[in-house]
Amino acid sequence: MDSSYIKALHIIFVVTWFAGLFYIVRLFIYHTEAEIKPEPEKSILQEQYKIMEKRLWYGITWPSMILTVIFGSWILFNWPFEVFLYQPYFILKLCFVGGLILYHMECHVMFKQLQRDYVKHSSFRLRLWNEVATVLLFAIVFLIVLKSSSGFVWGLLGLIIFSLTLILAIRIYKKSREKNELAKEEDKPKEQ
Repeated sequence: MDSSYIKALHIIFVVTWFAGLFYIVRLFIYHTEAEIKPEPEKSILQEQYKIMEKRLWYGITWPSMILTVIFGSWILFNWPFEVFLYQPYFILKLCFVGGLILYHMECHVMFKQLQRDYVKHSSFRLRLWNEVATVLLFAIVFLIVLKSSSGFVWGLLGLIIFSLTLILAIRIYKKSREKNELAKEEDKPKEQ
């Protein structure tokens, strides 16, 4: 098979893998936030989230990860090793991909917990966790496009600034949301 097809398939499955990772954690957040809803709303929402999570996780995210690894390995083993494996930027990229696989596995642990009705993490913690995939995406894409480990120092600095900006944005969003919820509570007529 032509190498261009393999590369195209690899990129397609990278995209669908990341889409699945981004959305699964978003579903985890909604699932967790449903925990404070009154019954029967809580049960209805959480059962629906379980179905959505299961379909996404096993129908898109896992297959995409597996196919990403297969096509990425195919690319790696069909070209001379020195093209990739002796390049510092590529070794670093593989380390980030390893981190992404660990991230995926931790999401699987969270998935299993929520499927068993065990809500362990707060929605705030899950919002932070959701950004880990974003940071990994930036690191991997910049390394593979720039093909430079020396540029990685600047990229790492940018990644740290980007990560801190995301954390700050999440905190601001959390405070704004809490303020809005408090205002809604105060606007409700008081029962006597």
